[in-house]
Amino acid sequence: MKAQPPPHSSANAPVSRFHRPDDPAWHWLENRDDPDVAAFLKAANQESSDWFAPLDGLVERLYHGHLARRELAVTSLRTPLDHHTYWSETAADADYPVWWRHPNDAPQAAERFLDLQARAAAHDFFEVGDMALSPDERWLAWTEDTRGDETFTLYLKALPDGTPRVLLEEIGPELVWAEDDATLLFTRYDATQRPESIWRLPLNDGEAARPSQVLHEADPEFWLGLGKTRSREWLVLESASKDTSECHLIPARDPAAPPRCFRPREAGVEYSLDHRPGRFYVLHNRQATHFRLDWVKESALQTASWQPLIGHRDSVTLEGVDAFAWGLVITERDHHEAQVELRVLELDDDHAVTRDETLPLPETPCSLALGDMPYFTSRRLWLREESFVMPVSWFEHDLDSGERRLLKRQPVHGDLKPEQLACERLWATAHDGERIPVSVVMRADRVGHPLPTLLYGYGAYGEVLDPWFSVARLELLARGVAFAVAHVRGGGDRGEPWYLAGKLEHKENSFRDFLAARDALVTSGISDGDRIAAYGASAGGLLVGASLNLAPTAFCAAVLDVPFVDVLRTMENPDLPLTTAEYTEWGNPHEPDARRRIKAYSPLDNLTAQPWPSVFLQSSWHDTRVPYWEPAKLYARLTELGSARGPVLLRTDMTAGHGGASGRFKAWHDNARQDAFLLWALGLVEREG
Repeated sequence: MKAQPPPHSSANAPVSRFHRPDDPAWHWLENRDDPDVAAFLKAANQESSDWFAPLDGLVERLYHGHLARRELAVTSLRTPLDHHTYWSETAADADYPVWWRHPNDAPQAAERFLDLQARAAAHDFFEVGDMALSPDERWLAWTEDTRGDETFTLYLKALPDGTPRVLLEEIGPELVWAEDDATLLFTRYDATQRPESIWRLPLNDGEAARPSQVLHEADPEFWLGLGKTRSREWLVLESASKDTSECHLIPARDPAAPPRCFRPREAGVEYSLDHRPGRFYVLHNRQATHFRLDWVKESALQTASWQPLIGHRDSVTLEGVDAFAWGLVITERDHHEAQVELRVLELDDDHAVTRDETLPLPETPCSLALGDMPYFTSRRLWLREESFVMPVSWFEHDLDSGERRLLKRQPVHGDLKPEQLACERLWATAHDGERIPVSVVMRADRVGHPLPTLLYGYGAYGEVLDPWFSVARLELLARGVAFAVAHVRGGGDRGEPWYLAGKLEHKENSFRDFLAARDALVTSGISDGDRIAAYGASAGGLLVGASLNLAPTAFCAAVLDVPFVDVLRTMENPDLPLTTAEYTEWGNPHEPDARRRIKAYSPLDNLTAQPWPSVFLQSSWHDTRVPYWEPAKLYARLTELGSARGPVLLRTDMTAGHGGASGRFKAWHDNARQDAFLLWALGLVEREG
């Protein structure tokens, strides 16, 4: 790799042209209405395009190489409901799917009922928030976002070929039908885009009456959500913060009934519900850090009446419960091996356990999840499986015979097949002696050679980075790059204790774990210590940014995608989306101790003239979760410090939101540009000019 001079030294460079001496922190970028803001971002985009120009040919090769490896014409699994079977088809040249159905007894009578490709044609950005079929399958309701700001419009049409009509605008994405076939429930936002209220919308043969409020949440740290039990007997309205929850119930066949609180909230106690006739199942962490499962009769919901089913265990976290007519499917996570498992419990009429077995794993580590299972009585489970070397596969597991039948597997084309890949799990030793799982995938014929490596990290909100197969990743792997994942504390990879050990006052563990993972890759001989790049998106951008401040020479490059890097200033502003709801994740900086902790790691608050590596920053103009100005400030301030060892680049998508481009082809092209930057930074290609 040829050394590159900083590309921003010219007086015509964006940072020089738009510098304001009275605002060295670049806070003026927060004023979206200032015309200089958009001008600055567009100038930075042009600067980025100019830098990438010598790599444009590589970008196109990576993009078309990705297309050649992927199945472009995609048909989903067919899901039978009461009257029709439903599926989607995405044409080889389309960004979005078309939805189809046929009567269950007449598969030859297929009818198209929603063409999302046609609906997206007039918009630069298009995303469906939710789709909801009425129980009698006569009506389809859905929500659309056409700006990327996660504000949605509600549509309704008669199936199959009715004209779509706008019912409501400026609402949240979630929808649930009551079992009367004539009532929709939806959410509305407050000024900070927090789902603060749930509303009931009566429909008379498709004509909407005036909506009425069902539930309002006054506490700014709590969000509202909607659901319905698989038994189809109860609507579940959940109010939850990051560490406390409360559920309200409405009979699904009587949606006008007032909601009934299942159990009043208790600070620090989270619970979720599922239902079988006569009983509720409560997954909760009251006096059970790793969660336990209790049940209670519908006729006696008081806490004193709860009966234990699965007790608290030190080595396992209970993550979910799915109820069926015959029993339960429990999702568990083993703390020691950081592996998810599915456990089947069959229950007889007296509620005695007649079967308790854990479903076999195809390999370890892997991802295993229950697929879309609308039928409450089904004894054939749909399972979704994948790993770093196994493409996404859907199986049907027959509970009676034990037979497993492959329903669909993601095909992979091209010169690098899944069987030519190798996956390893190693354990890094953190600064405090904790064992940190690190997953690595590479070409099997490159095992034993120190490889250029991309290290990926997240580590927040208890989110899990279970293994996932990526066709896009194959372009890097084919060129000899290893891909690694640091399962740091703050995520949920080793259960609830793992999450708690990487939040609030323990947040620094996440950054130290990420650096320990990097060092373990080198000492194990997997990675070339001079050629390791880091990747983080959103709160993963915070992880990588804080790690670079701690050890700026540990990586040769970093990609930060919509990175949360202005943590202190964002958390000090309760008018921004997400802020108040995340006090229990990061802390409330209006409390002195929390402010001190956040300031000690917030990437923008700890920038000094250190030798940061080459950095490619990506943001979106309509992002409401991590505003465009956070990566823009980092770009400007790193550039002004002038101590980076390579280019500092910023690219802002002026038509997208937090998730980036909505169309799959544009998203794949963006990924190819990112990969071209990484291949250059890892020394695998030259950049001339």
